[in-house]
Amino acid sequence: MIKLVLVRHGESLWNLENRFTGWTDIDLSENGIMEAHEAGKVLKEKGYIFDIAFTSILKRANRTLNIILDELNLDIPIKYSYKLNERHYGALQGLNKDETRKKYGEEQVHLWRRSVDVRPPALTEDDPRYPLNDPLYKDIDKSEIPLTENLIDTINRVVPYYKSDIEPMLKEHNVIVVAHGNSLRALIKYIDNLTDEEVMGLEIQTGNPIVYELDENLKPITHYYLK
Repeated sequence: MIKLVLVRHGESLWNLENRFTGWTDIDLSENGIMEAHEAGKVLKEKGYIFDIAFTSILKRANRTLNIILDELNLDIPIKYSYKLNERHYGALQGLNKDETRKKYGEEQVHLWRRSVDVRPPALTEDDPRYPLNDPLYKDIDKSEIPLTENLIDTINRVVPYYKSDIEPMLKEHNVIVVAHGNSLRALIKYIDNLTDEEVMGLEIQTGNPIVYELDENLKPITHYYLK
């Protein structure tokens, strides 16, 4: 049986402040650091060993992964890709969610957050938050840099990366993926073949490993949280 472990990064400072984060490179909160350690400890307790790890290029996911690997006493190859980044929240990034609800209404904000095909207001290229103003993205083609994303957009960058880079590893290696709420929602929608309605209600816990048991064709048999 093939096992794939997925982990949403621990609570970030902007999770704590209830802000839209997206591609903003925000660190873990103290609670997020603790969640990452707990994830590593439960994986160690259950006997998990990994050969390769995949993560985004954002520090909250990177730090979560590093803490987990430290708890497991593992030094393994790590593959970093912006294609595992959180969904890009456009001009909402940095805004407080409650204040945004007051300004735009509960229903509109719910659509921006949970619908699969509605994009938040876009950034402009002269906005300081535009990704190409960040050295993290200096080697990425401008055509691949979003100004905003809906979940379909996120699926369209996460799933091809999963198929091209992660799936080939699964039959021969023990794999862990540490990413973000929406990039993992995108991946889980693909793996479990969820409908748009099902994925709209999907919540993923921070810092709690999800184990997918897959058959030889990489189709899901079952999945469960470890904590």
